[in-house]
This record gives sequence, C-alpha cells and structure tokens, in this order.
Amino acid sequence: MTMFFGSFALFILLGVPIALSLGIACMALLWASDNFHLMSAFPRYMAAGLDQFLLLSIPLFVLTGSLMSRGRITERIVLFAQALVGRVPGGLSMVSVTTCMFFGSAATATSEAAAVGSVMIPAMDRSGYPRDYAAALVAVASVMGSIIPPAISMIIFGALTGTSIASLFLAGIAPGVMIGVGLMGYAYWQAIRHRYPVSEPMAWGDRLRAVAGAFPAAMLPVIILGGILSGIFTPTESAGVAVIYALFLSGVVYRHLTFRDIYDSLWETAFLTAGIMIVVAMANMVSFVFAIEGVADGIARTMLGISENKFVLLLLINVVLLLLGMFLEPISIMILILPVLTLVGSNIGIDPVHLGAIVVLNVVIGLVTPPVGLCLFITSAISHVRIEDISRKALPMIGICLAVLAIVTYVPEIPLFLPSLYDTYR
Repeated sequence: MTMFFGSFALFILLGVPIALSLGIACMALLWASDNFHLMSAFPRYMAAGLDQFLLLSIPLFVLTGSLMSRGRITERIVLFAQALVGRVPGGLSMVSVTTCMFFGSAATATSEAAAVGSVMIPAMDRSGYPRDYAAALVAVASVMGSIIPPAISMIIFGALTGTSIASLFLAGIAPGVMIGVGLMGYAYWQAIRHRYPVSEPMAWGDRLRAVAGAFPAAMLPVIILGGILSGIFTPTESAGVAVIYALFLSGVVYRHLTFRDIYDSLWETAFLTAGIMIVVAMANMVSFVFAIEGVADGIARTMLGISENKFVLLLLINVVLLLLGMFLEPISIMILILPVLTLVGSNIGIDPVHLGAIVVLNVVIGLVTPPVGLCLFITSAISHVRIEDISRKALPMIGICLAVLAIVTYVPEIPLFLPSLYDTYR
C-alpha cells in the first residue's frame, strides 16, 4: 500500500502524466508483493474498463458543450440572465452566476469557466467591477457545471460504482442550486458594501426578446433529464440527443456555427475524451491491483478503526477528498478513493446516491482550491490577473461551497429528495 501511494506521489511531483503515474504505481505494488507476473492481465483489465456503453456519453456531452460554446449560445444565456437579475445591485455578478447555472449543459466546470469567463469577465471589468473579483466569481460559479446535470463527474462516479445515472443527476440539482443562491447572496452583499454599479434597465421588449432567444438553449437540460426520467432514452442516448439538439440550435436556429467550428469542436472533443478515457482505463487496472493486494479493504478497516461514528467518518471522508482536491483533478481522485469509500459507505449505511453527491461536490470544489485549482488558472488567463489575487478573492466564495457541502453531507434528505421522488413514481 505504501509502495503504491508513495510511487504515485513521487511521479506526480516529477510531472509524469496521471494515467502513466497510476500504471507505474500499480506495477511497483505488484513488484513489491512478488505478484509481478500478474502484469500480463493489465491490457485485458484496461480494455474491460472502457467496455461500457455508458462511457460513450462522455464524448457526446463534451461535444455538446463545445458546440454550444462555439455557437455563441453563452451570449444568449447572458442576455437572458440580465433580463432576470441585471437590474438589482450586483446585477452583473448575479448574471455571471445565473449564466453558470443555466449553462450546466457544458458538462464540466473547466469548459464552463472558459465559456462564461470569456464573456462575463470583460463585461464586468468594463462596468467597474475589480477584475480579480470577477475572475474569482466566475471560477467558483463554474463548479455548478460539474454538479448540475448533465455532469461528467456524475457519469464517471456511476460508471465506477454502478450507481443509477438518473438518480445521480437528480441528486446534483439541489446542491448546485444552493451554491448558486449562496453566491448570488454574496454578490448582492458585496455590491451593497462596495457600491458596485447597477446595470441599465432593459426595456420590456428587449427582455422578452432575450427570454425568447435563450429559451431553446435553456431547455436542453430539461430535455435530457425529462427523457431519461420518463424512460424515453438512456443516459447515453440522451447525450446523442443533446449533440443533435446543440447542432440544430447553433447551426439552424441561431446560425452562428460554421463547418470550421464543427471541425474544431470534434478535435477538442477527441483530445479531451482521450485524456479522460486513458485515466478511466487505468481505473480498472487500479481496482484489479487493489483487489489482489487487499488495499481497499485495509484502508477501509483503518478508517473504521478510527471511529465507527457516522458523523466522524463523513467528516474524515470530506477532509481526505478536499485535501486530494488541492493537488489532483476530479477523475483521478475518484479512481484512487472510490474503492475505499464504497466499502466504508456500505459499512456505515450511506446511500450510494448520497455518497455520489458528497464525492462529486468535494472533487469539484478542488477545481477552485489553490494551489492546483484549474478553474482559477483558466479565469486568471482570461482576466490577466495573478492567481494569488484571484485565490484571495475566491476564499469567501469557497466558504459558501463548503457550507453547502456540510449541509449535503449531514442532511441527506436534501440531495436524495428528487431521486426518492423518481424512485417512487417511475
């Protein structure tokens, strides 16, 4: 066990890619335990890890987000958000948060930070908001892209644990909305405190046009969830529907999509998907090695030996995940820790859907946690503000996310309310 985690940490610090570091760590563990001959099974287990129909939804959802971004759908959602909240104090701040909530179809926090940040950070800067504040707000608000469905992190969790994707999608709605409401409340308080400018009022005609223009785009998550919950299509099929819908909106309805945009979207999707899939393939190899060596059982027994109190163990799970989130990206964390957490969760009676909400919320908070917060780096590049300045401004907003995490952890009825309704009436 020490050999695995020690070698993995060493190669990560040396800058070796995560997937390769996982493979080397697995080989080191087998070598240390005289099971090196089992390496011949690695290719078979890697292929088996990718042989899941559900994983086909990942490139399709990535492609959906890319097409919507290149089709300038973000700008229409921004106008829609301005029509809703633009006139109140801190209106542009709230527009940023609201846009992130409605742009959840981006499927990842990083793509949302890039798409929304490229529009809203310059707009807030021109209106007199500090650039570090604007960059921090967009970075933290973008975590909703990995919580509100469709969310790739939820799909990965479901693929690794066999949990219902529909239930996981529903479990992500309440935490995502709570983060959005909390950030809007903070934005309002900051606007009153610092007297940030109020946007010019929109005429009712402009408001109606903004709502009408963004309505088709805002319907995408509804179509995806509605189709899955009603049984019309599976989560994977819903991703295909999302791609067709995004193509239709961007290319036919809004007419902002060119063949070059489609080519660039396909190339971007292939690049991102390749990175995700090789890590997922390594995940099955890690699970195989952990099972052979009894690593997951050993760590689970250690955690249960610390305490059998559910409150304490949930706190320990959160602390471990948040610490890992400071240095690793979400998929790698889930690969490393899920074999252990599923054992601990089953021992203390945590619902798998509740565990999914806890894990995903933890790992996406890591995307805005220094020193390796990817969303912070993205908004830093857009705003040309130092990462240290953005991190300082982001701390209170990260505190809001942590408060939501505590509520989701210790009040399971909140994330499980919608999944329980789905299970009751389906």
